[in-house]
Amino acid sequence: MTVQEIKNRFRIIGNSSLLDRAIDIARQVAATDLSVLITGESGTGKEVFPQIIHQSSARKHNHYIAVNCGAIPEGTIDSELFGHEKGAFTGAHDTRKGYFEVADGGTIFLDEVGELPLTTQVRLLRVLETGEYIRVGSSKVMKTNVRIVAATNVNMVQLMEKGRFREDLYYRLNTVPLIVPPLRERKEDIPLLFRRFASDFADKYHMPPIKLTHDAEQMLINYYWKGNIRQLKNVTEQISVIEKNREIDIKTIATYLPDNSIGTLPALFRPSGTADNIPNELSEKELLYKVLFELRKDMIDLKSIVYGLLEKGESNTPISGGGTRILHKLDTDIHKAETAMQLHPTNHIDLKDAEIGQTLDEREREIIRLTVEKHHGNKKAAAKELGISERTLFRKVKEE
Repeated sequence: MTVQEIKNRFRIIGNSSLLDRAIDIARQVAATDLSVLITGESGTGKEVFPQIIHQSSARKHNHYIAVNCGAIPEGTIDSELFGHEKGAFTGAHDTRKGYFEVADGGTIFLDEVGELPLTTQVRLLRVLETGEYIRVGSSKVMKTNVRIVAATNVNMVQLMEKGRFREDLYYRLNTVPLIVPPLRERKEDIPLLFRRFASDFADKYHMPPIKLTHDAEQMLINYYWKGNIRQLKNVTEQISVIEKNREIDIKTIATYLPDNSIGTLPALFRPSGTADNIPNELSEKELLYKVLFELRKDMIDLKSIVYGLLEKGESNTPISGGGTRILHKLDTDIHKAETAMQLHPTNHIDLKDAEIGQTLDEREREIIRLTVEKHHGNKKAAAKELGISERTLFRKVKEE
């Protein structure tokens, strides 16, 4: 099947290149038995990709079983996956087949795979390496031929660093990585999805479909969509049911969008004069604020390395002479960009005073502290320079 045929079959809406790439990977890997790890934020529609892989493979006539690893209690998940013998534990009145036995020759989709207990991870690793498993309460080794597709919305590398997920299992599952893009990276698909949802809910509730004005559509396109497609669908349903006027303007749409767009960024990136209770879309300008702030942090780190080497007398390194002039020029260029965009904190506060190695949140608190000190405790003046409301400043100071 082509990518478009897959979209038609599984009712996938969108023309984003990132979405097409994910579908194409699923299509290509379907002909193999390689394990696939699907990653993406909650609400992006990860659950459709295992179905694409299964239905496009030679296993399509056998069982497809989807398992939510986070919804099964730790004490029973081994029994669910691998089965158990009669009397293996209290309540095991009969022998029971597990999913790996039932789905022999087919596909198992392990959703929220990062929630698997470590003991279960050991069993799963054995299945992936040898195709062997043992029922709970048994000593007999059984064989299965199952294709495993896993999905997660958490950072697996962080789980491994914390000792909550086995590194060897991660690499076995992640033979083929498949990334499902968040909705904010598929801006061109947002109007298409909205119209589809509006049409579906119009049929469901027997009413005319809602339509957006141009400004309202632009607000939807530029909104952050922390909950992704699931959130967009929920918002569309609410508006379809509640609003009597079927043409939705920007004022109406704003009342349905929680202010999580700029809330995902530090307070320093909030445009000056923006009230805390007014919904805002994540504009390109606000994204540039974040990029410049990160560049400033990197410049501070780089300066500390360069001048540290120079202090040690390593004057023959490539960073001496012309290297320091380049650093100075980059620093000047960043400052000019910040000034042009009216990014208040770095126009007035020398970020070199902030401690090297701080996190973004720590650096934000440090800049707030320095700004308040500069204005001798006058929080109104400090808030004005930072480009945030006094209420936000009081909250930030209280959190320290």
